Amino acid sequence: MPRYEKIAFVASDVPLAQTARAALASRFGHVDVDKAEIVVALGGDGFMLETLNKVRDHGVPVYGMNRGTVGFLMNEYSETDLMERLSEAEEEVINPLLMKAQCTNGDTQEALAINEVSLLRSGPQAAKLRISIDGRLRLEELVCDGAMVATPAGSTAYNYSAHGPILPIGSDVLALTAVAAFRPRRWRGALLNKQATVRFDVIDPEKRPVMADANSNWLPNVLWVEVQSEPSVRHRILFDPGHGLEERLVREQFS
Repeated sequence: MPRYEKIAFVASDVPLAQTARAALASRFGHVDVDKAEIVVALGGDGFMLETLNKVRDHGVPVYGMNRGTVGFLMNEYSETDLMERLSEAEEEVINPLLMKAQCTNGDTQEALAINEVSLLRSGPQAAKLRISIDGRLRLEELVCDGAMVATPAGSTAYNYSAHGPILPIGSDVLALTAVAAFRPRRWRGALLNKQATVRFDVIDPEKRPVMADANSNWLPNVLWVEVQSEPSVRHRILFDPGHGLEERLVREQFS
């Protein structure tokens, strides 16, 4: 079991998380992220996603403790047995999605998303999307409030709220899920191979503007969006034994 000596404690802006960070840093010591063997993130799931993005170039694992609202990716908070928990923690490795998008002004941008890439209407009219998979047209017109591509790690988040499927961690599958599909009526989406490239083309973007989001990187007025898994990026998350993502995903389906 690894024994970590150089720990970086990071926290969200909420007072509860900041207080916890000060207490842990005082008790166990603290180093900067670029010198750390492990990062302990204090906050909720949103802060965990932010932390994973910030440390991805350092290659260190992140152990989260819940000092926020939603804590699906976090462990329970405790100060007393932290070193033992870190040494016994189980590691999960997840790959994010890569979003490429072009806006109506001609700008093309890229962003990574750990949970999902989503498209949402940004005006009073329903969005109209054309969907292609690996260059082959699969759905001529989806009339909806939006659509998303979700990873297994993100399948219990926005995807699940939109009635998408929960995907087992480690499965080579992505979920393509509609948000309030109007036509085809009650279209529930599709399961896709992890290597698939999903392309959304916005139909009539002037009348029916659409925005795209990847990990809170919002792009307004998109013309098209392409989404695919990015295997070269590996996020390392640590969980207490018996409480890893696989167990949490199964438990979520029986709650």
